[in-house]
Amino acid sequence: MLSRGVFVTTREELADWVGREILPLERELRSWLRRRVAAPSDVEDIVQECYCRLARIDDVSHITQPRAYLYAVARNLLQNQLKAARVVKLEAIAELDTGWRSDEPSPEDVVMARSELARVQAAIATLSARARSIFVMRRIDGMSQREIAEAMGVSEAVVENDASRSLRAVLRLLTDPDAGAERDVQRGKRRNA
Repeated sequence: MLSRGVFVTTREELADWVGREILPLERELRSWLRRRVAAPSDVEDIVQECYCRLARIDDVSHITQPRAYLYAVARNLLQNQLKAARVVKLEAIAELDTGWRSDEPSPEDVVMARSELARVQAAIATLSARARSIFVMRRIDGMSQREIAEAMGVSEAVVENDASRSLRAVLRLLTDPDAGAERDVQRGKRRNA
């Protein structure tokens, strides 16, 4: 007869030990698990995995408290399951992204970009010819102030002042739509005077 603390040598003896020491605890274990997991299928999975782990044991002599051992196995399985549930698999995210994302801009993005480009071009067009040239060479072509001064035959101070004024004017026109209307009114008053 097999009792606690005895070396199990056969599968039949292990089955007897599980039937005598573990099986009577199953209802209590299921109840304990139900209070800790959301899905009933998770309870079944953990109970089944407990039995699988117990089936792999060759020697139960070290198990002096079968109830504590069973609950420790169940608790560890539950913790592993909860950790796995919190981990988001990158493959799953990648699959979600490929379903609705494209490398091409959406039609809405294209329309918005064209609208913004038109606003910038209109703001730049309000600058004087020299200021517009300096602005384009500095901000779009990426030329240095010295290079612009040499190319246009003006001093670096002129380039610096025109670039600074031009940038302020363009930014004001882009951020304050009424600034463009004000400027047009000012130009009209000057022409009529």
